[in-house]
Formats: sequence, structure tokens, C-alpha cells
Amino acid sequence: MSSYSTVKTANWRFVEVGRVVLINATKELATIVEIIDQSRVLIDGPNVQRQAIALAKTVLTPIVLSNLPRGARTGTVTKKWAAADIDAKWAATSWAKKIAAKNRRAALTDFERFQVLVLKKQRRYAVKKAVAKA
Repeated sequence: MSSYSTVKTANWRFVEVGRVVLINATKELATIVEIIDQSRVLIDGPNVQRQAIALAKTVLTPIVLSNLPRGARTGTVTKKWAAADIDAKWAATSWAKKIAAKNRRAALTDFERFQVLVLKKQRRYAVKKAVAKA
């Protein structure tokens, strides 16, 4: 009697033409238009100027712009981006929501930070009261 192990493949994100990437420095989205070599790609997007960038400075997202030809021009990328509604798909991800929340937190004024502190205290008090009651 031998035991068989099942091999489960991971959810790989391949570097491919049409893959949407997040640029680390600016937190902007772009798509890979051409693969230059094993460490650099040519990216383009509606909010990003067409440029060569190191893969180390980007993060691959699970979103892919399908049927994008290699070396597509900026106009083609913009049309396919709008047709695939990439911005809405990105905004629906938990990753984008976390980034938005982080940006919102960073933009809070002193008074708004105080309001958050008070609301946290109120929530903590309500939870303690409910736990003590149960």
C-alpha cells in the first residue's frame, strides 16, 4: 500500500504581455506591453507614461488585460483598458481598498485623528459591556 500525494499548483502570476502591474513608488497601475529581458519590462497605462521599468519596482496583480498584442501603442492600451474596466476591477479588490484606507488615514487632520480615537474608545467600551453581560 503506497501513499499518493496530491500536488496542488499555486496561484502563479506570470510576467506576460497584458498583465496589470502596480508600481511600488507611485502606487499607479499600468500594463505590461513588452518584455525587454528577464528583469525589465515596457509598461504603459492611462495614468502612467510609457516606460521601461525593472520588475523589482513593480508588483504583479492578478488582473490581466486579455488579447493585448505585443508592443501595443498607447491608444490601443487605453481603449482595451477602458473596455475591460480595469479601474473598477482594481477598486473592487481588497488590496486596493487597503491602499485607499492607508491613504485616507495618512490624510487625516489632527481633529479627525482625535475623532477616530474617541470612536475606538466607544466601540471598545461597547464590546467589553457585551462580553461582561454574556
